[in-house]
Amino acid sequence: MPSPLAAVRTQLARQVVHWSVAMEELGDLGHFAAPSAWKALERYLDVAVESALRRALERLHRQCDVLKARLAAAETEHELAGVRRELLTFRRRYLAVETMVHFYGDAINTRTNPALATYLRACDTLARESLVRLLAPLGLPTPPVLTYLDKGLGASILKAGLRLWDGRSLSPVAAVRVVHHSLYMCPTSLCHEAGHQAAHLTGWVPELAAALETGLSGGPLGRLWAGWASEIAADAHAFVHTGYASLAALHDVLAGDADAVLRVQALDPHPTGYIRVLLGHGMCRRFFGAGPWDGLAEAWTHFYRVGDADEDSAAVLQASVARLPAIVEIVLERSYRAFRGRSLVERIDPSRVRPDALEELARAAGGSLYRSSDWVRRECLRLLALCGYRVATAPEQAREALREQDEWMNALGRMATAA
Repeated sequence: MPSPLAAVRTQLARQVVHWSVAMEELGDLGHFAAPSAWKALERYLDVAVESALRRALERLHRQCDVLKARLAAAETEHELAGVRRELLTFRRRYLAVETMVHFYGDAINTRTNPALATYLRACDTLARESLVRLLAPLGLPTPPVLTYLDKGLGASILKAGLRLWDGRSLSPVAAVRVVHHSLYMCPTSLCHEAGHQAAHLTGWVPELAAALETGLSGGPLGRLWAGWASEIAADAHAFVHTGYASLAALHDVLAGDADAVLRVQALDPHPTGYIRVLLGHGMCRRFFGAGPWDGLAEAWTHFYRVGDADEDSAAVLQASVARLPAIVEIVLERSYRAFRGRSLVERIDPSRVRPDALEELARAAGGSLYRSSDWVRRECLRLLALCGYRVATAPEQAREALREQDEWMNALGRMATAA
């Protein structure tokens, strides 16, 4: 019968083999994303993602080599106990790297279908273009953007530069999750998620939070709005790039049960749905004047009534509505260090996505607007704004607007392939 020490060594040795084999298999990235999906990436995305994963896997290999060496050298019960502790640490590190590989593999695998891959490359371009237009004049580099398709209601982002699950790697790209229901329906959510990345890189959110709290005279209401600064910044980024289209799309995502729309949750980083839509209306009203957004707000307040909220939520909603014009000014027209002493609307002029400016673009370009590579590349964000505006204001003609969107989005995606 083996000694207890020999039994411990055998069990540890088997576990080390288990996790080292798993680690070696993890190194074959082709197991997690099809070769055709990798090829569907633009080259700079391919390099950024694969390089980050390879570095994480190389660190894991080195840690595994150390673990094997210490097991081989261990002779006493105390030394084997130390090996066991290191084994548990290695398991955690392996699982963290495995999470990374699966995340990026799943994201890339959504490009296995060539038609979808083309569309997603267009989404990459749209999100990245909104970043370039804000960041480049500030002298800030724009990270690569990788969009991927998922199910559900709302989009999200894993920002470039954030520390990943292994605690060592940094996200090599801005990974934007776009959901199926919005992908072919004017996906202005791309600009919202890019807005999170922009706010992170410029450092705008802490400044905006302080300005909101101060502008609302502190107290519970000011602190509440300060806690919403990140989402407000992203909404503002989407507005200045796509105008009313961003509000209409946001409305359709938030238009759920009345209880969810009206309930104020202090720890939720998202503004209460009721207020968030009316803030978007306030932005349109401030920069575009009267328009179809007024009808949207009227219908919104008809379906969702402050009087139906609980008492505490109703008090917050009423107080917030009264301050919306001031909040719009704080968000869009206040100067910030993040923008080198200028306001967001001085950096990105929303008048370019006014409805009359969008229709003038369509008239000037004529039939070439959706087919000319020059028009599509230069005006892709305004094309998104135009399509969203037409769908929002003339839903009976939405199919034609979406057919045009399909045309220029595919053209944009093919340009990305060529690049």
